[in-house]
Amino acid sequence: MPELVARLAPSFASLDPVQWDALAGRNPFVRHAFLLSLEESGSIGPRTGWSPAPIVLEDGEGTLLGAMPSCLKSHSQGEYVFDHAWADAWERAGGDYYPKLQIAAPFTPATGPRLLLRDDAHAAPLLRAAEQLCLQNGISGAHATFVEPAQLSLFEQAGWLARSDIQFHWENRGYATFDDFLGQLSSAKRKNLRKERARAQEGVDIRSFTGAAITEAHWDAFWVFYQDTGARKWGRPYLTREAFSLFGQRMADEMLLVFAYDDDEPIAGALNFIGPDALYGRYWGCTVDKPFLHFELCYYQAIDHAIARGLARVEAGAQGGHKLVRGYEPVQTWSMHFIADPGFRRAIADYLEQERAGIAADQLVLNARTPFRKV
Repeated sequence: MPELVARLAPSFASLDPVQWDALAGRNPFVRHAFLLSLEESGSIGPRTGWSPAPIVLEDGEGTLLGAMPSCLKSHSQGEYVFDHAWADAWERAGGDYYPKLQIAAPFTPATGPRLLLRDDAHAAPLLRAAEQLCLQNGISGAHATFVEPAQLSLFEQAGWLARSDIQFHWENRGYATFDDFLGQLSSAKRKNLRKERARAQEGVDIRSFTGAAITEAHWDAFWVFYQDTGARKWGRPYLTREAFSLFGQRMADEMLLVFAYDDDEPIAGALNFIGPDALYGRYWGCTVDKPFLHFELCYYQAIDHAIARGLARVEAGAQGGHKLVRGYEPVQTWSMHFIADPGFRRAIADYLEQERAGIAADQLVLNARTPFRKV
């Protein structure tokens, strides 16, 4: 293998977007535009507890061969893979759990590549670079969250620990219409979904926007929705108002806004990102509490658009057992972890073995509770 140089870049802005995207592919959340927008808008940065720390692998001429969308974290918020108990145990033992290295799309519980590679052969030196960064700087560990299944073996070969969880995704089984999907449900569930959609759509006008049709007025309205949801769920919204404008400027063709209007006044909205094979539901909010409108904008409209675009699935975000009865099925998600201290690593490995068994058992139970007709 030719000479390889691994280094810690100071920011995403310091890296060539063309070279980065040549490795990142079309997943919207690891594209340079997404990460740069978070950085330039102040959504990530030193004062947020997410300090950009991309690790890159280059040849002797500075050509990018591999990269990690990584940050140094001073807390465990905005990750959706919860390690607060790990942090507490390590702190009680006298260690400093933070900072830690987080390899992720910030604030985004969507599966995707976490090793951006020209060739899989570059995975090992890139992972070694992350490990050495931790070992040489007293960092407790590195955590790659929502790793796409195709990359799990690359982490496993390096000895990283696997952790699983469950999300609910809608799978497109070649449906031509929403009614085709409904036809696969049991009679009672099919009737319930139709009633929900009718109740949600009553008295409102639902409109969708993408590409150049998305304006700053849409982002102004959505910012109000986003703040309302954030205040109720996690106290302080993760994204700044500027982030949405930058997304719109750089990624409008990869975004889908779905708004509900009452007499031309927007009262609710959902934001989705469009990937090459999936629609990713990300944020929602409202100013009027209307029954079932959340399900309509976030779940049923997403299904409609996925079918129209021929997308394979809808990923509607983390958690949410209420998605199950609406045709979203349990899917295992994965994270991979490097723990620097050998003793702590053994304890985490034992814990994860038991946790994975529990997750697998939960998935079996959930699979039996899907609303699809039983054959």
